[in-house]
Amino acid sequence: MKMASMPIAVIMQRRALQHRWADEAWSAVGVVPDRGNLPRLQVLGESPERDYYLVSGLELELYTDENEGYYENMMAPESKVFVLWRMEEGRAIPARASVSYVEGTRMFDSGESADGVTMPAEIYAWVAGYLREHYTPKPRRGRQHG
Repeated sequence: MKMASMPIAVIMQRRALQHRWADEAWSAVGVVPDRGNLPRLQVLGESPERDYYLVSGLELELYTDENEGYYENMMAPESKVFVLWRMEEGRAIPARASVSYVEGTRMFDSGESADGVTMPAEIYAWVAGYLREHYTPKPRRGRQHG
């Protein structure tokens, strides 16, 4: 069951490569909350070596069955937003985003293109608030000392 959602935009990057098998490399490099006033695609900077553009229209969605994955991500040394993207008309376009560590792992294992980008403080605070309200960590199992 979907419990919360936040519109986001993803910063994508194209880098020129000097490699015999590829001329360029694409990646998601950032995520920002979308306050609703962003165009679908906005060029942030272009050069022969590197292009940056912002793609809006995605939503982070929080579901109760992914709570453990959200918690794992929030407890990691560097929390991430996981972005799955596909090539469309010669450009990398984000298709999905998640803050679940488990969902991120599924993205990487899918064989599709995916990146983990640093989670912005505003998104971190939003996910942390959701977890405080909707999740209780399971007690750790292990040897009892005493």
